[in-house]
Amino acid sequence: MEALGLPCLNTISLSCCSNSVSQKQKLNHFFSKGTFCRNTYGLSSSSSPKLMPTYGTRRFQWRTIRMQADDEDYELKQTKDMTAARKRWEALVREEKVKVLTPREAGYAIQLSNKTLLDVRPSTEHEKAWVKGSTWIPIFEVDNRLDPGTVSRKITSFVMGGWWSGVPTLTYDSRFLSKVEEKFPKETDLIVACQKGLRSLAACELLYNAGYRNLFWLQGGLESAEEEDLIREGPLPFKFAGIGGVSEFLGWTDQQRAAAAREGWGYRLLFSARLVGVFIVVDALFIGAQRVAQYLQELKSQ
Repeated sequence: MEALGLPCLNTISLSCCSNSVSQKQKLNHFFSKGTFCRNTYGLSSSSSPKLMPTYGTRRFQWRTIRMQADDEDYELKQTKDMTAARKRWEALVREEKVKVLTPREAGYAIQLSNKTLLDVRPSTEHEKAWVKGSTWIPIFEVDNRLDPGTVSRKITSFVMGGWWSGVPTLTYDSRFLSKVEEKFPKETDLIVACQKGLRSLAACELLYNAGYRNLFWLQGGLESAEEEDLIREGPLPFKFAGIGGVSEFLGWTDQQRAAAAREGWGYRLLFSARLVGVFIVVDALFIGAQRVAQYLQELKSQ
């Protein structure tokens, strides 16, 4: 990931741009919707416990200050890397080294010109929905390692919103380029697609630098595709392939709200029932905890 000059991609969200604006305006609008990954610890020097010994307090404060400084340096580096990447990608599109296709145009290109769609999404998104006949080679995949650094990143990602969005911790596949080269010669027409459009731009940059010259970027990603644009396989619509976590369970994502507006009250009732169920479970757990605490207090007093 560092080699690509990219920030953490777990929390970046993208939107499709209007076809009525120029390519530069499209890219500016596209990137203005991005949000940077923020790995903060939620600590400050004022949060040090007052009852700790003086030496322990100073050591705690020093560690907190050092973590904050490291975090600020990391965030600044990520911001600079993202800015540099944005400029490179804008240049690729502006100079037409990478052509832009809407999902509908991509559908026509696949059916009429036999162009290949290269799906670079991680497995968690690809297994929900994919384009019929596409080739799947993820540029970032779910990080299943259990070393201390990875576990720490997973915990931070979960605390910083992963529990809500359901986005897993991803890691760059260093063999991505070699896998593509094994599968496709350099003259192949490739339509590169991801869920929202950012990772596919990163893949386009890698492929172009490796010698691929017939590259097409799916603007807005598969999430911007309507069902009639591309021939879909898999259990879910393209728009739902990138959602997850508590927000999906409760039906509070933008994609599900749009679906509810189309489907009507029957669709909304399902998620309303889930929300009521959550309240019932939380209430039962709270009452149970009170009963257990009361029982332990009685045992202690005897």
